[in-house]
Amino acid sequence: MEELLRFVHVMGAIVLFGTGVGIAFFMLMAHLSRDVAAIAHVSGTVVRADALFTATAVIVQPVTGVALALMIGWPLSDGWLLVSILLYIVIGALWLPVLIIQVRMRDMARAALASGGDLPADYFRLFRIWFACGVPAFFAMLGIVALMLNRPYFAFFA
Repeated sequence: MEELLRFVHVMGAIVLFGTGVGIAFFMLMAHLSRDVAAIAHVSGTVVRADALFTATAVIVQPVTGVALALMIGWPLSDGWLLVSILLYIVIGALWLPVLIIQVRMRDMARAALASGGDLPADYFRLFRIWFACGVPAFFAMLGIVALMLNRPYFAFFA
């Protein structure tokens, strides 16, 4: 059972990280193209990918992580686990607004495409917020991976 939990947990991390990086890359490339049709298409795909892959992995990760830690006997109060959990919460706090922003950006791009107009100024403001949320989330995810691989010992509570 431990091997299965570990496998599912690692696969969830791969999906979270891979989907996040992929979404960021394709959204950035579409945005930089300034091609309204490309932005409308890519942002629609990104919203679907986040709903299908990221949301699923977001649920699987804490469930498998806590179950695995308890099965192995790692106290959830270990410093590396606590920091991992806190970073996961930070990532979630950054991801939730990004979901809403992506939907709004998609809708703006679709509306601009349908009308034959340009993207509104609000689209570019939302893109900057989207990007600003993504950078710290990316580094927090790298931090979690480093903690999971190394499991350094440190304690917050004696």
